[in-house]
Amino acid sequence: MGVQRRNKMPNPGEKAPPSDCSDPESVPCRPRQAQESHDGDVPSLCPPQLPRSSPPRVLSMAELLETAQEVSRMTIAHEIVVNSDFKLQEVNFSPNSLESLVKETLHKAFWDSLKEQLSASPPDYTYVIQLLQEIKETILSLLLPRHSRLRNQIEEALDMELIRQEAEHGALDIPNLTTYILGTMAMLCAPVRDEEVQRLRGVRDPVQLLREIFWVLDLMKMDMVNFTIQSLRPHLRDHSIQYEQKKFQELLAKLPNSLDHTTEWLHKAAAEVSVSSLSSPSYPEVHGSRVPLSLGAVSRSSATPSPMSVLNQGYMNLLHWEPGIEKYPETLLMDQARLQEVQLQVNQLTIIAAVLLVSSSVCGSALFSSPGFVDKLKRVTKALLEGLPHTRFQEALLNISNHVHQEVSECLLQLGYPAFTDDKSASLKGQIRSIAEDDNVVRNIMEQRIHSFLSLHLSPSAQNSCSLPKGLAPIQEELLEVGHKFGSMIHHNRQVYGSYYLAILKKILPEAGIDSF
Repeated sequence: MGVQRRNKMPNPGEKAPPSDCSDPESVPCRPRQAQESHDGDVPSLCPPQLPRSSPPRVLSMAELLETAQEVSRMTIAHEIVVNSDFKLQEVNFSPNSLESLVKETLHKAFWDSLKEQLSASPPDYTYVIQLLQEIKETILSLLLPRHSRLRNQIEEALDMELIRQEAEHGALDIPNLTTYILGTMAMLCAPVRDEEVQRLRGVRDPVQLLREIFWVLDLMKMDMVNFTIQSLRPHLRDHSIQYEQKKFQELLAKLPNSLDHTTEWLHKAAAEVSVSSLSSPSYPEVHGSRVPLSLGAVSRSSATPSPMSVLNQGYMNLLHWEPGIEKYPETLLMDQARLQEVQLQVNQLTIIAAVLLVSSSVCGSALFSSPGFVDKLKRVTKALLEGLPHTRFQEALLNISNHVHQEVSECLLQLGYPAFTDDKSASLKGQIRSIAEDDNVVRNIMEQRIHSFLSLHLSPSAQNSCSLPKGLAPIQEELLEVGHKFGSMIHHNRQVYGSYYLAILKKILPEAGIDSF
């Protein structure tokens, strides 16, 4: 009658085993592969038919709801694919929030009513029968297709018709039923829930026990959903590009103006590339070698920017985005939060690199070569910048300058070097505080070098050959992590929307004769 422990669902966050492609019920494992362009980044698809400009069509309420549901599905599928840590979590309201108070009031009223029913003479089992029915349905929903034997056992043990008859005759054995329910939950739950289920065995009050059973079952349902997400993620990745393209094309058919902000974004990038190609060199120095500032950039003799340079410039502009002033491109809305997080990390790394460079120039190589000194300054600076927007960097740099001076003074004392003079101390603090200024030379140089490095991550083929610009060695680990995150998002976005970008750029750059990236 029991089920072996190997049938338990895995712990939340545990990697799902690869599915068997021979299973006829599994998701297809060999999707149609789109041909890819030379750089392996943009599928060679025919440019989509972009709707002609037209007056906005008024959608009915049903159409709006349907569109919202489609966007929600598309967003969830995208999140599962690009965010390996994505999982569903229980919504926890603030204890004093209106939602929490309403929920608590309703729950208390229900469970108090149940207690009154069971305390009556004879007991009223109306609510108990409803709860047992819900518990049975929830447990059955946790079963896998191979659990046919256990399904039959549950149907027999929790026969609702028999339970109703026992309740009518006053012979309903609630302790016996809850014991069976807890035993079944123990067989099905993830190992991380074993302790919770075991704790329920010691609860004697039937009302409290039923309430706790529902709480643990909710956790088990969440575990099962997240396990299913992990199992489906490899298959979703195989199909995600075609799926997102299909859904976006359907959205575009309903809302023809859904690429207005994207078009404006590419227009701005094209203008910037045209100006920069005539006014600045295309290749900065990186460790003595020259690398393109933006992959695919035009030569100085070219009159028309290449579509790849325009698109890459657009992607790099996302690291300077000003929320509330500029409208985010529609094709990047699902990644907006992640891109803004990258933007914040880049801003913080710029400040950290600038602080370390200024400190190095003032303190000298002897102090900076002391073991662990640079790492200590980096940790202090990073901790004081944590969670702060760039608008508060001036305030943070005031604290950073004081802490850096303190660390420098302690290190000088430990190494037996003379302490800084008042003038040198003031110079160190002043130079660090001046980093907050927008026109600070050190800050601008560090920012340019970081952006130059990140621009190399726009092409997957170039990521492994990225050379680290001078002055960024202390933040190499963090910079590589940010570069990988940024590059992965851009690579996926370009694969999904590359054909749309191409169609827009054909209109922006008609003289370029664009056929593909």
